[in-house]
Amino acid sequence: MLVVLLSAVFVNNYVLQRFLGICPFLGVSKKLDQASGMSIAVVFVMCLATAVTWPIQYYLLEPNGLGYMQTIVFILVIAALVQLVEIILKRNMPALYQSLGIYLPLITTNCAVLGVTLLNIQSKYDFVSSMVNSFGSGLGFFLAMVLFAGVRSRMEGGDTPKSFQGFPITLIAASIVSLSFFGFSGVIEHLFS
Repeated sequence: MLVVLLSAVFVNNYVLQRFLGICPFLGVSKKLDQASGMSIAVVFVMCLATAVTWPIQYYLLEPNGLGYMQTIVFILVIAALVQLVEIILKRNMPALYQSLGIYLPLITTNCAVLGVTLLNIQSKYDFVSSMVNSFGSGLGFFLAMVLFAGVRSRMEGGDTPKSFQGFPITLIAASIVSLSFFGFSGVIEHLFS
């Protein structure tokens, strides 16, 4: 389980290695508080989505020959879960709901959440391994967002050439952060072998 967790955070990072969830990574990582708020919500939704979609896949879709509907069903489940979480937070925790603001509904369109649920099934993880992978993937998303928010805050004070200002330097910085995670490839496997 520890290998699955560490691999999800460092080696198979959904943002920096699999390039899923790039929109919030580039759009919400301007400030640390926004990046961390969005990331915490994504961790929660990833785990909740896996807890719901794994049993649907193995107890409803596959036994009834409906595996081809997996993507559509998972998208609907994720959208419903995000709406449910939004309603519960609005009613029971208004301060947290206000602090998350627009970021909570945006999780519905985060392809990293759908990617985690689909790749858990494709990897043939059991329920516990799927939950560990989802939690680790959420932590990896959190790590990537927080690291990149720090990088972007440092870039604001830098002397960037005019042609690179704005989105171009953001993409260059994102690629360098992504390259830094390639150094973890093979490390996790060698630690536990």
